[in-house]
Parts: sequence; structure tokens; C-alpha cells
Amino acid sequence: MLSASMLLPFLVFFPMIAAPLCRLLSKRSSVGQIVLWTVAAGLTFGACVYLFVTYPGMPFDFSWEGFCSLGLHLEMDGFRSVYVCVASFMWLMTTLFAPRYFHHDHHFPRYIFFNLLTLGATLGVFLSSDLYTTLIFFEIMSFTSYTWVVQEETPAAMRAGQTYLAVAVIGGLTTLMGLFLLYRELGTLSFSGMQTALRAGDGREGIITCAAWLTLFGFAAKAGLFPIHIWLPKAHPVAPAPASALLSGILTKSGVFGMIVVSTRLMEGNRLFGNELLVLGAITMLLGALLALFSVDLKRTLASSSVSQIGFITVGLATTVLLGEEGSLAAYGTLLHMVNHSLIKLCLFMCAGVVFMNLEELDLNRIRGFGRKKPIFHVCFLIGAVAIGCIPPLGSGFNSKSLIHEGLLEWIEVAKEEGLAWVPYKIVELLFLFSGGLTIAYMTKLYICLFHEKNEDEERQEAFDGMKHYMDLGGIIALLCSSLLLLPLGLLGSRLMTPLAERAMPFFSREVLSHEIHYFSGENLLGALESMAIGAIVYLFPVRRLLMQKTADGRSAYVNRWPAWLDLEDRVYRPFGAFLTEVLYRITSFVATIPDSRPVRVWIPALFTHVTAFLAHLPESAAVLRWIPNTVTLITRFLSQIPEYLVLFFRRTLFAARTLAAPPPVGNRLTYACGSALNHIARFLNRTVRRKKPIRTDFEYVFDASHEEAAREAGQILHSVSFGLLLLAMGLVGVILILIMHR
Repeated sequence: MLSASMLLPFLVFFPMIAAPLCRLLSKRSSVGQIVLWTVAAGLTFGACVYLFVTYPGMPFDFSWEGFCSLGLHLEMDGFRSVYVCVASFMWLMTTLFAPRYFHHDHHFPRYIFFNLLTLGATLGVFLSSDLYTTLIFFEIMSFTSYTWVVQEETPAAMRAGQTYLAVAVIGGLTTLMGLFLLYRELGTLSFSGMQTALRAGDGREGIITCAAWLTLFGFAAKAGLFPIHIWLPKAHPVAPAPASALLSGILTKSGVFGMIVVSTRLMEGNRLFGNELLVLGAITMLLGALLALFSVDLKRTLASSSVSQIGFITVGLATTVLLGEEGSLAAYGTLLHMVNHSLIKLCLFMCAGVVFMNLEELDLNRIRGFGRKKPIFHVCFLIGAVAIGCIPPLGSGFNSKSLIHEGLLEWIEVAKEEGLAWVPYKIVELLFLFSGGLTIAYMTKLYICLFHEKNEDEERQEAFDGMKHYMDLGGIIALLCSSLLLLPLGLLGSRLMTPLAERAMPFFSREVLSHEIHYFSGENLLGALESMAIGAIVYLFPVRRLLMQKTADGRSAYVNRWPAWLDLEDRVYRPFGAFLTEVLYRITSFVATIPDSRPVRVWIPALFTHVTAFLAHLPESAAVLRWIPNTVTLITRFLSQIPEYLVLFFRRTLFAARTLAAPPPVGNRLTYACGSALNHIARFLNRTVRRKKPIRTDFEYVFDASHEEAAREAGQILHSVSFGLLLLAMGLVGVILILIMHR
């Protein structure tokens, strides 16, 4: 008995091992090949159910260290246990349905081989516990599923395969660039490790955001998010119906799986990211519904419907990001709508497969009336149509879409409380209801076309009504199981859907809701009635009046009035790719012709010859013999004289000799000043009042003589006083000595 951990690699690698065995067996027995294929799908489904029932508690993992350097890491938890069961169930049902569908297809063994490889890779994506492991299995899944699109090998199939492969390759490379950035910033790619590193503050916010968008791009491309949704409407009409069921129902969810990881692990609570994702989701939701409404091809309508439903799921995921830790309700709706859409598209695409394998037609005007008098087919298609139209109480999609709607309303209230601009979110909510109405309108269009209208060709209608063995036993079992499973999910939401959502909340990093969910509340029923009213109005007026026209014989026919110029692939992506290819071609052609061009062959060698000749003649030239030595001599002379010029400059400026003031000619400064002043006064008087008796005295000398005489007298007095003081001091000393001696 395998342990729980060892069952994880079994789920991934057992189908891959069975694939070449089926291929080898096909050369001997086609029946044996189908039996082995069915057994492999059945055992895989049984192992998934066993893990779902037996291990509902703590998660467990498996690691293959050293695989491709970073290792291979698988993990089982609540969310993964739900989705591996959904994926393996869908594979088993399409396996039962496929033998009759491929009865005359000589490429059937190839389909089985790649079908099993894709099963293992898809389970590897859902079981991965780090983005490196996710990318490995994601790329394997993309390349192995490419063969589904080109299965018929028609021109349309090959063109659609080109689109699918281009989106897969570009998306994968873009995601790889994002992983490089994440690993450099955070040092890990494990889901839990990235979250821990971000909470610890590791990594720069701007780089993390850029890496998140790059990583998201590849996953969003697989999911079918606008503007990289182009492969879905092109691939499904040309792919076999069993492959279309898996492409729409489960491979798109592998892309949503990656989007959930990026959004909840890296962009938790990032409102800018949440708003941008919300806008993309709203555009995808509305655009897909419009494409489905205008389409006149059964599988193309269902494929465009898948684009729209991915938009609904993305709106739920964006609301989860915006609400942060309070986004459990939106997370419930996101997970449950993923499950519902997977199972619904399994049912509807197999119904489309029933039509194609009997008529090899998908045009609504050609298959009109096919479902009349076919009760099993009628019931199965009706259940799927009611489920995707979200019509309560049987429509399982009503339960999940109502939770997304409630989450959106909750965020609008939060935006009002925080003073944010809430009107744009209200517009998104109105688009949500309107897109739900368009879903009802285009599903009503398909239902009435197949089961109530009659074909214009009466003989063709009689042939339709006379078909009794339009399905084999395997097809009946597959169709009934996939459709009847939707009924309890719609009726018993609280007992079946709520426990599934509670299992998945740890993967979304959200808490389980503490209160009971009332799926059939008045508000939810009112929202459903609004969408139903919109659907009825759109069907009765735009569909019946604008999307149908009268033929020459007075009968009505469906017409596709979608403008051809609105095709993104043909009008934007392919012309841009052609332009880019042409530019690269011209650049590479120019580079390739460079070795043989005239400049390389003639001009560059000639220039090189002239340069080398000039250099060879240079030592004997006049410049080298005269001009250069003379120039060097002048420069050295100038440099040698620089110190002298500097010394002369400083002598004349900073170190120039200063003239001192001359001493007065007579006496000191005071006597000279006083005498000079009196001399000026005497000269003034001599020129005025003393002309007859002028003053002849030179006061400078008078003051000088007076000063000298005063100095002499002062010196004599000083000497006299000093002598008297000396005698006094000697007398005092003598008296003191006498007193001491007579004591």
C-alpha cells in the first residue's frame, strides 16, 4: 500500500508512464489500448478520491531534491484535494465519451498518448508547492495539449494551433522572467516561503510588483484573460469535443491556479494590483459574453462563454485581494465558481460533441432542431444551460456567482466607509449583472435553436428526429454523470459547496467564515431575477431582431454581425508579429550582408592602407623632424621660466618693500606736533595782523629745548630724592642694628 506522500508522484507520473504503453498497445489492439487508457484514468480518479476522503486534515508533501537543480515539490491540501478530484473526474468522463467520437479518426492513438501526458502534467500543476515546479508541469501541459488543437490537421486547426502555441510560449517565457526576479529578491519560490519573505520585509516592493505581473502574464494567458484570450475562441471550434471540454474546463483553471498563487501570496492587500486585476476581469467578463452572443457556431459560443466565466472568476479573485483578510466570502465564490465552471463546461462541450459526431456540423443554422425527440441529450444540455445561466434553484452557478456578487457589494461598502471612489466599483457590479443577463441570453439562443426550432430543410429535420443511436453507452454514462452532478451542487449548496470552500480557504490564506451562508437569500434571488430580466430582454430584441434575418424563402437565419475589424488577433497581434518579424529580418539581413558589402571589401581596406602608409612615413616627415622638436623646445623653455615669473610676481605684490614713516625732525612727536601747530599759527598771523612786526620764533625748537630742560631738571630732582631716600634707609638700618645689639 502506497503511503500518502508516495501517492502524489503516483498521480503525476502514473498517467505519463501509461501513455507510451497505450501507444505501443495500439499497434496490436485498439480495444486493448482503449481499455488501458480507461483503466489509467479510472485508477488516477480513484487515487484522487481516496486522498480526498482519507486525508481531509493536515497537508502533506513529497520532495524530489536536486531535480533540475531546485527540486520537484508536491503538496496535498484542501484546495488541491478538491481540484485533483475535479480534474481526474473530467478526464475519466471524456475518456468514456471519446471512443465513439474518434471512431473514424486515424489519429486517435496519438490523442490518447498526449491525453495521458497532459493528465499527469495538469495534476502536477495543481499539486505543485512552489512556482518552479508549477512552471515545469505548466509548460509540459501546454506543449502536450497543443496536439489537441491540431488534432484534425485542417488549415483552421493548424492556424489555431499556431495561436495556441504562440500564446503558450510567450506566456511561459514571460512567467520565467518573473520567476527570475522573484528568486533574486526573495530567495525562494515556494508558496509559503514567498509569503514569509514578504512579511519579513525582504525584497523591494517595485521589483516584487513587476515580477508578480510578469509571472501572472503566463498564467492569465492560459486562463484566457483579456487581452490574451485570443486562443480560446479559435482553438475550441477546431479541437475535438472531449479536448475542448478539458481545455475549457480544467486547463484554463490551471492558469487560474497560478493567478491565485500570485495574488494571495505576493499581492495580498495591494489595492493598486487588485484594481487593475478587477478592470481586466470586468472587461473579460463582458467581452466574452458579447462574443458568445454574436457567435453562430456552437463550440465557438461555448468557448467565448468560457472567456466570460474566467472574467467572473477574476472579478472574484480581485475582490479577494482588495478585501484582504476580510475577503473570505469572495474567496468562497471564486473557488466554487471555478469548480462549477469546470463541471458545466464538461457537460456542455460533450453535448456539442454529440452534435458534431453525428452531423459534423456546428453552424447553428445547420444543426437547428437536432435535439428534438432526444430526451437524454435534452435533459443534459438543459441542466448545463441552467447551471451556467445561474438560474436558481437548479443552477449550481447561481450559488458561486452570488457569493462573488456579495463580495463585490461588501467591497463597495468598505470603499464608502474609507472615503474611496466607490462609483467605479458600482459600475463593475452593474456590468456583473449585465454580463450574467447576456449569459442567459446566449444560452437561451442555443437551447431554443437545438430543441425548439425546426431545421429549414424538412428532410434534414426528419433525419434528426429519426436518430436513435446517436450516442453509445460510454457517451450516455459520461453525459449523465457530468450533468446530474450539477443538480445537487445547485440544490444543496450549504451541504456540498460550503464544505468544499472551507477546505480551500488555507490555500487562499483566508479564514473560514464563522457564519452560515444563505445562498437563497432575498438579495441573491433579486440579483438573479435582474439578470434573468436582462437576459429575456436581450434575447427577445437584439437576438431575435438584430442577430437574425429573413432568408429569400421568408425563413429566419442566425447571422454573425460581430465586426471583423474587432478581431484582436487578425487586426493587432498578427500584424504586429509580422511587422516585428520583418524588422528583425531586415536587421539580420543587413548584418549578414556586412561581410560582403562594399565598405567592408573596399573602403575599410583602403582606409587601413592609407592609415598604415601615413604612420610608416611619419618618422621621416617634416612634422617629426622640425615642428615637433621646436614645439617641445618652446614648451620646455616656457615651463623653465615659470618659477622666475612667479618670484617676480610675488615680489611686486605680496612681498613688495614697505616705506616706514620718517621720525620727526626736532624733538619727539609731542613737541614736534605742538611746535608745528604754533608755527602754522604764527605764519597765519604774519600774513595778516603781524605783517609789520612778524614773529620770528621757531616754536619747534622752543618746545624741544623746553622739553630737554624739563627732562634735565626732573632727572636732578629724581637723583636728589633717590639719594635722600638712600640715606634714610641706611639710617633706619643702623638704628635697627643698635637696638638689636643693646637688647
